[in-house]
Amino acid sequence: MLHAILSDIHGNIDALDTTLADIAARGAGTLVCLGDFVGYGAAPNECIDRVRATLEAAVAGNHDMAACGRIKLGYFNPDAAKAATWTTDTLTPENVQYLRDLPMSVLWRGVRLVHSSPAEPEEWHYVLSPGDAAFEMESCAESVCFVGHSHYPGTFELDGELVTYSREPRVLGRAGRRYLVNVPSVGQPRDGDRRAGYLLFDDERFTFEHVRLEYDIPAAMKRIRDAGLPPFLAERLQWGE
Repeated sequence: MLHAILSDIHGNIDALDTTLADIAARGAGTLVCLGDFVGYGAAPNECIDRVRATLEAAVAGNHDMAACGRIKLGYFNPDAAKAATWTTDTLTPENVQYLRDLPMSVLWRGVRLVHSSPAEPEEWHYVLSPGDAAFEMESCAESVCFVGHSHYPGTFELDGELVTYSREPRVLGRAGRRYLVNVPSVGQPRDGDRRAGYLLFDDERFTFEHVRLEYDIPAAMKRIRDAGLPPFLAERLQWGE
């Protein structure tokens, strides 16, 4: 069965709508989200409302937790902190409660879903190297773990004690191996590719496909500027950084 995995939407409704249209066209049977529905972007309510009823599972991201008051803004950079405060003031009470109720980690269809890392999901660690991935996979009982947070997509494979890393858009999993997959960001790519992204997981063919999509970046930038959010949050969308 084909599953669509979203992560790091970050209030970017233009990227999200393009992504959902592609998911529908490809016929994915289920939809899950790895958190950071909000933060940076100017359409937090619209993004939550668009997907919450259709998600089979979801976990909390650090920007979600900041927006609903579950973590403090001390470690956020100034632009991120301003966006978080704006998001808190903008969210409906229903969506604040939705974010507040999200779990940190979920076992879903035999795989692990977490925003940052499985070992300590509340510490918001990044998984960026084979060493990071090896440590995190030791803390994960499941053979597949999907993470977001870094906005830098890729697939780590553990074979015995050897961890390899691939940036290939499509990876075929192999029996007996373990996988930690960094899922692309829908609304805030930072890997030098400004296109929206998500992951297609085929649990029958055991494939991981990192999908990238062109979307209306000028429209997303305009929303941010019109909302009075820090200009850099709009500008970075055109660079994918």
